[in-house]
Amino acid sequence: MMISVEEAFKRIVETAKPLTTEKLPLENASGRVLAAPLTARRTQPGADMSAMDGYAVNSASLTGNPITLKLVGESAAGSPFGGTCGAGEAVRIFTGGIVPEGANQVVVQEDCTANGDMVTTTIGPEIGRHIRLAGIDFARNQIVLDQGTYISPKSIGLAASAGYDHLMVHRAPKIAILATGDELVPPGKKDFAPHETVNSTAPQISALLTDAGANVRILEQAGDDLKALKAAVKKAAGADILITIGGASVGDKDMMQEALSAEGMALDFWKVAMRPGKPLIFGTMSQTKVLGLPGNPVSAFVCALLFARPLVDQMMGRPAPMPTGVPLPLATDLAENGPRQHYMRARLVGEPGSRHLDPAIAQDSSLVSVLAQCDGLIIREPNAPAVKAGTLVPFLPF
Repeated sequence: MMISVEEAFKRIVETAKPLTTEKLPLENASGRVLAAPLTARRTQPGADMSAMDGYAVNSASLTGNPITLKLVGESAAGSPFGGTCGAGEAVRIFTGGIVPEGANQVVVQEDCTANGDMVTTTIGPEIGRHIRLAGIDFARNQIVLDQGTYISPKSIGLAASAGYDHLMVHRAPKIAILATGDELVPPGKKDFAPHETVNSTAPQISALLTDAGANVRILEQAGDDLKALKAAVKKAAGADILITIGGASVGDKDMMQEALSAEGMALDFWKVAMRPGKPLIFGTMSQTKVLGLPGNPVSAFVCALLFARPLVDQMMGRPAPMPTGVPLPLATDLAENGPRQHYMRARLVGEPGSRHLDPAIAQDSSLVSVLAQCDGLIIREPNAPAVKAGTLVPFLPF
């Protein structure tokens, strides 16, 4: 039975749960999702600090007319003044220096004239001027990052400032990729025979999912032999996700589903009403989710983009909505669509701010050159009517 793309997404992605947690050094946590709220271990800033180089004073000493104050000390970042700033006194202060007791205003150095241990200014009183108050950034015991926060360089800086050098995050999924087919040869082979096909899909899918944060390993490819396929599947033991490439259809050489079932996979479905990508296997093998992609490279890429990458997001605790695209206008007319949801490769054309979608003339699912030249996929609903140039259609960039 063939199911819709929406139903396939629900079964593959929406039923998945975030993986267990692990504690990572701060510098290795980018791209992960925080598994628990992060509470500040300190207050920042920890005291009232100067925002400028100048002189800390008590604003009651200022009149707006020329007044000369006595310099009684200095406060620099990391080296505070230990005394009190009284009436008629000033403390030389630098950016980041703690405002001394008794002072409540900083007069910038450009508004002062220093002469020995005396300083003169005409600035008037303004309590709090050029002072960063203690805790203005965050306070001790305040939640600074919520559970579920996506960790990025900006949040790493906040976590470090809050006193953390490790973070508790959801574990990244371990993915095994198995490419199959007697015709496959590695990209670096010295010479290529006409009957051979380069295994381009495995490194492509690996890059897509590695960029999403997964830990990916490519298994040694297997030929179209049931015994070899079963042995190759065994090597995926311990993976959270097994992605197979090829052998998902119904030809005499398509034995992937049989091999997976022999190794204990409980099949959920294997046909989706989409193109490219109709023969898509999904099931569970012990604790491993199995996603069997078609052998055609474009079909495999589209399926990985729609299902595998969101599955990685879901297992890492990140939001994983179904990829529905953004509306953009067509640069050319499109004919009516057939009964399956169609993901058409397209280029963005025109100037920024007035982009249009130019569908590739050739949509054959074997054409990796066309895929590489395009910017994303136009999404056409089943039985969608013909549309004219300028019509807004959903576009999924990649």
